[in-house]
Amino acid sequence: MTHGIIPAGLAGFGTGLSLIVAIGAQNAFVLRQGARRHSVLAVVAICALSDALLIALGVAGVGAFVTAWPPALTLVGLLGGGFLICYGALAARRVLRPEPGAALGGQGPGAQSGRRAVLTCLAMTWLNPHVYLDTVLLLGSLAADRGDLRWAFGVGAGLASLTWFGSLGYGARLLGGVLSRPSAWRVLDGLVAATMVTMGGLLLARA
Repeated sequence: MTHGIIPAGLAGFGTGLSLIVAIGAQNAFVLRQGARRHSVLAVVAICALSDALLIALGVAGVGAFVTAWPPALTLVGLLGGGFLICYGALAARRVLRPEPGAALGGQGPGAQSGRRAVLTCLAMTWLNPHVYLDTVLLLGSLAADRGDLRWAFGVGAGLASLTWFGSLGYGARLLGGVLSRPSAWRVLDGLVAATMVTMGGLLLARA
């Protein structure tokens, strides 16, 4: 069984990466925080650790419980959809009325506090039903197919999450030159607004 650990881990890494790379509400938020260089470590840690916990629950077989109680995902969908639409509306307002100092990395009066960034990240992660579907249900079921190697698959998926969010959060700093212009922030906030409102609307529709 030992010789199969690495292949199982790589399979989990590839599968996990394929699920989280797509542009979504969580990725858009991490990108914006990374570009602002504000609470990046906390945001990356919350996203990666939350995924790791949910993946572990899925590998342990908790997915069957979630499937047996559909109202849980419906409730999360309603709350998460409303939250994302509200956040998207705030981003849209920043497009029309840019925050003072936004081009300087978020040091203006409109910059988020660390506590607010953490709470927003927690809400964006745990109030998104897609997170449960991707980690607890999908990755959990794929891991179960690996038998005794399911935990190696789960560890690989967790490392994929850490790698992605770390790269996204800290890699966004490379955009510093581009984001030194206020117009660039308006474009980024426009992307965030469109992503949040679209994802929120889809969550409400499916709930």
